[in-house]
Amino acid sequence: MDILNQIFIHPTLNVAIFFYKLFEAANFPYPLAFAILALTILIKIIVWPLTAKQLHQTKKMAELKPHLDELKKKHGKDKTIHSQKQSELYKAHGVNPATGCLMLLIQLPIFFSLYQVLTKVVSAGSPGEAVNQINQSLYFGFLHLTQPLDASFLGVQLFTKPADWQSAGVLLLLVPVVTAVFQLVQSKMMILKSVKGKAKKDPNKKEDLADSIMQAQSQMTYILPLLIGYFSYTLPIGLSLYWNIFSVFGIIQQYLIMGWGSLADWLPFLRTKSQNKENDKKHNSRK
Repeated sequence: MDILNQIFIHPTLNVAIFFYKLFEAANFPYPLAFAILALTILIKIIVWPLTAKQLHQTKKMAELKPHLDELKKKHGKDKTIHSQKQSELYKAHGVNPATGCLMLLIQLPIFFSLYQVLTKVVSAGSPGEAVNQINQSLYFGFLHLTQPLDASFLGVQLFTKPADWQSAGVLLLLVPVVTAVFQLVQSKMMILKSVKGKAKKDPNKKEDLADSIMQAQSQMTYILPLLIGYFSYTLPIGLSLYWNIFSVFGIIQQYLIMGWGSLADWLPFLRTKSQNKENDKKHNSRK
């Protein structure tokens, strides 16, 4: 934990307090909210290449699905040849199935440290909360806090939980709803149209690893937003603010790399826009 503190948590905490001090000195309203916004954008910029690589690999895997199905039909009975042909196909198209998991594992320490930092920063704004613990982790004297952080945001405090809506206001219930919706949009976009459709299941056919992964991904499309929505309900809204900003940037990045994915099945006008965009690309390439 000390290594994690030194490498990830303490540097991130210093950056967060720096942004807070910067916005406070500039007389910005809601300096802590803007500090969370700036920190989230900075973290997203840092992990953008990793996420982009993960999304490119996911897109390539989806595009290879018909070829993988064909290999399974031809060599499914011989596991050795089937595995060899799969490896050759992956190599020919520059795909490494393990890359997605590796990119996720690399990002986990960053996300964990950011969660720890935001928890400390948001709680430091609550009444009577000592700021000594934060000051001990700061590198420079000008960053030291002399009073709790200004955690106000649009009439509420960032350390307030939506679960306290009976005393804090019923509108707080919109926070977990919005958070869950953003996560659902992002999860739905992860499933490309080429792989979302399911053929009728053959009861005598055994599922391979790829089929199992696709099935799990389809289930998580709905389970993950519910979990995130529940966490958002029980945690301070400052953490939900971070998550929603991160989700918005994630949606933008996924659209740029993968398009709208299966979200177009729910919103047909998105499919029309995507088709028009593809037609324009083809038209321009012919010129």
